[in-house]
Amino acid sequence: MGDLGAVDWRIFEKFLIEHGCSFRRMKGDHRIYIKAGLKRPLVVPQYDPLPPFIILNNLRILGVTKNRSVAV
Repeated sequence: MGDLGAVDWRIFEKFLIEHGCSFRRMKGDHRIYIKAGLKRPLVVPQYDPLPPFIILNNLRILGVTKNRSVAV
């Protein structure tokens, strides 16, 4: 497994929407996404670029492995 690099938040948002998430609300510069069956909402700050740890935490909540998300 290679290292996951930083990604623009807009690209990660498209990835989330393609995986069935929907935008719920915004608080400050943090965008909140929900999906049925998830234990908690996904939080995506509008940082450009998003640090890898934020991407990995959201992938873990979504139940997507790093290998399956390479197409991001």
